[in-house]
Amino acid sequence: MALSYLKDKIILVTGACGTIGSELINQLLNVYEVGELVGLDNNESELFFMEQRYKNYPNANFFLTDVRDKDELSRKCLGIDILFHAAAYKHVVLCEKSPFEAVQTNILGVKNIIDAASECKVEKVIFTSSDKAVNPTNVMGTSKLMGERLITAANSSTRKGPVFASTRFGNVLGSRGSVIPIFREQIKEGKTVTLTDPEMTRFIMSISQATSQVIDSVQYAKGGEVFVTKMPIIRICDLAKVMIEELAPRYGHNPEDIEIDIVGSKPGEKLYEELMNFEETRRTVELENYFAILPAFRDLYKNISYKYPGTISTTIDRPYNSANEIALTPTELKHFLLNYGLLEEPKKTTINPYSKD
Repeated sequence: MALSYLKDKIILVTGACGTIGSELINQLLNVYEVGELVGLDNNESELFFMEQRYKNYPNANFFLTDVRDKDELSRKCLGIDILFHAAAYKHVVLCEKSPFEAVQTNILGVKNIIDAASECKVEKVIFTSSDKAVNPTNVMGTSKLMGERLITAANSSTRKGPVFASTRFGNVLGSRGSVIPIFREQIKEGKTVTLTDPEMTRFIMSISQATSQVIDSVQYAKGGEVFVTKMPIIRICDLAKVMIEELAPRYGHNPEDIEIDIVGSKPGEKLYEELMNFEETRRTVELENYFAILPAFRDLYKNISYKYPGTISTTIDRPYNSANEIALTPTELKHFLLNYGLLEEPKKTTINPYSKD
């Protein structure tokens, strides 16, 4: 629905080289026909390759910028209409080992985005959050929750300024650090597939699906909401079994020879994923593709009407977590993986698949 809304807009994407950031750029340039796109990242090498992929796009510009640098963000936000903030530290264990670094990027970086966007009168700011922000059990999840809180507070603390909102979703299958690349490498080498717990469930979504819905949330956003994307649920043990069945023959192995080893949950890891907790259900509106969690403390200065097109319900009676929902069957999971090409090896080329060459 955001197709016409974003046409000819000037868009800024932080974390341009990340999984979500890079797909945002692909879709914004090739599907939504934005007027200009500015991509920011602090990864010099990946940014160089991205610039090469889009060298024939005169409306795309990429800059080496860190969200910790508020002054530089302010310069890059001048003239921007829509800002997608996807830059973050996302690896649970690394954030746990370096918590002060996580705070610098995931919390203070969000504050810098808010300050720069407000100063430059950006129209809308969308922050990409994580399921780990719900009842967090680790530093990364806690920092993402604080990012959400800052975004919601920013919308209520100024009389005039940008519309701030967050999006929250679960596992993006095939993304960096997700379980699919790990399972694939273990199967490829004919090794035992390591599984933390056979009862573990997760929400899933393809990279293209997640990104499309992040973009759609721009038009829905009224201010201060957290949009929770509705997602299918899987059992991780089913994922391991389906991947062994499908991939082992491709790599010259007999599926029956590859065993699954239960290694136990990691510290801070949950058996199920939460996308909305019980407290949030009391202030949530259900839409076709989302739940919209409204601010706990309504805007102090603006009388916002939280009415959305296609509202299904304004009464939610249970938390949205993967333990409460029906998981895909192994057959349904197999079709999902094949339909979105999630069992294929990642392309090692730096050529843009959407290139206009």
